[in-house]
Amino acid sequence: MDRSKLAFVVAVFALLAAWPLAAGSYGVDLVTKIMVYAIFALSLELLVGTTGLVCFGQAAFFGIGAYAAVLLSPAEGASLVWLLPACVLAAGVYALAVGALSLRTKGVYFIMVTLAFAQMAYYVVHDTPFGGGTDGIYLTAKPSLGVLDLDRAGVLYGFTLACLAGTFVFLGLLLRSPFGRALAGIRVNEQRMRATGFSTYPYKLAAFTLSGAIAGLAGFLFAVKDGVVNPELMSWHLSGAVLVMIILGGLGHLRGALIGAFAFALLQEFFQSVAVFGAFAKHWHLGLGLTIIGCVALLPRGLIGLPARWRERLGGRAFARAALPAAEEAAR
Repeated sequence: MDRSKLAFVVAVFALLAAWPLAAGSYGVDLVTKIMVYAIFALSLELLVGTTGLVCFGQAAFFGIGAYAAVLLSPAEGASLVWLLPACVLAAGVYALAVGALSLRTKGVYFIMVTLAFAQMAYYVVHDTPFGGGTDGIYLTAKPSLGVLDLDRAGVLYGFTLACLAGTFVFLGLLLRSPFGRALAGIRVNEQRMRATGFSTYPYKLAAFTLSGAIAGLAGFLFAVKDGVVNPELMSWHLSGAVLVMIILGGLGHLRGALIGAFAFALLQEFFQSVAVFGAFAKHWHLGLGLTIIGCVALLPRGLIGLPARWRERLGGRAFARAALPAAEEAAR
């Protein structure tokens, strides 16, 4: 990562760390939610942007992490020491099972199989007493670890920020490792990777499992923040939303997943604002959809490519201004 990219990442996390000092309770809660979605987006970026696997069932792992946080918590509360790893493990195990079967297909068939597994998980919690049905279930007591009490908004914010930073650094190091290089090679040309002696299936399965585990971490944080889970956490709508986040931010970049998560959530808040749009705010999906279509059409590389596009335009104008006197002189 060059200096400008590193400076951008450091600046983002520094601003996030300072945000509670200037924001009220609503602002802290909103950014906590966005950071959870950013972790969720990073999990899918590992699959889509790095490995080239378009998964449409990522919400299943997110929901499993959330439901595990509630179902495994005793009435008096649980310790983070075992509850957090248990939620991540539950999502990772389900991802391992799904990946072992779905990765034997390719293209649109892979997309449909992952969606089918996600819908299976959705209907298990939607149509059975196990997950509380359509009403969902509540977290009676939030987990803690000594002075780290996640029932306090400021502590939860700091813990979520630490999880986001840890996930970002971990994935950054992973993508620069031989394993990450192999995943990049699979994305570019899987047949060539096989021809060079790589067995690509274990690499893809490992990436799929790790992606599911990270999504489970995001689900755990979401359940702790809201204190309630429901089947909508596993719906295909959420899988589509997180896919839009990484496309909006820019595929192939961890920074793009962060930018896309924040941009998507803030745009959603903007179009839902009654103070800005009045009665039209109830049709916020229309405004959000048109904005995303415009961004994708005008910025095919995502929001992360916006600075480069500006430099190209400014460079082109500067070149045109420099060439104009020469052209006039030649005309004389």
